[in-house]
Amino acid sequence: MKCRVKWLDHMSFVGESGSGHSVVMDGSPDAGGRDLGIRPMEMLLLGLGGCTAFDVISILKKSRQNVIDCEVNIEAERSEEIPKVFTKIQLHFVVSGRELKADRVEKAVNLSADKYCSASEMLGKVATITHDFEIVETD
Repeated sequence: MKCRVKWLDHMSFVGESGSGHSVVMDGSPDAGGRDLGIRPMEMLLLGLGGCTAFDVISILKKSRQNVIDCEVNIEAERSEEIPKVFTKIQLHFVVSGRELKADRVEKAVNLSADKYCSASEMLGKVATITHDFEIVETD
């Protein structure tokens, strides 16, 4: 896997993935940025959320659950000292579907957290990661 990050100006950068996609990253105005894009540390949390949501949806589909939607709300705390690593990360899954079984949703979330999600495994080396879920029944 390869990626490239190129400085644009001020504190703005463009990240280019090996798969051909791009994203703008920028700092806050107090750090010299112009607030034109997502912060790099936010990108880490989004990567974590995407990685674990990918797992959860895949596992639920394999277990023949009628899942319609999955959202992961993430809250994190960072260290006050530099480097300001994440110290706590909370993942809250909102899984929507028809007649979803709570035990299967719980198993999918746990399997992602404990076995499949590479991002969880890496970030879990420096942060305490917790997770919970809720199920929303859809028509």
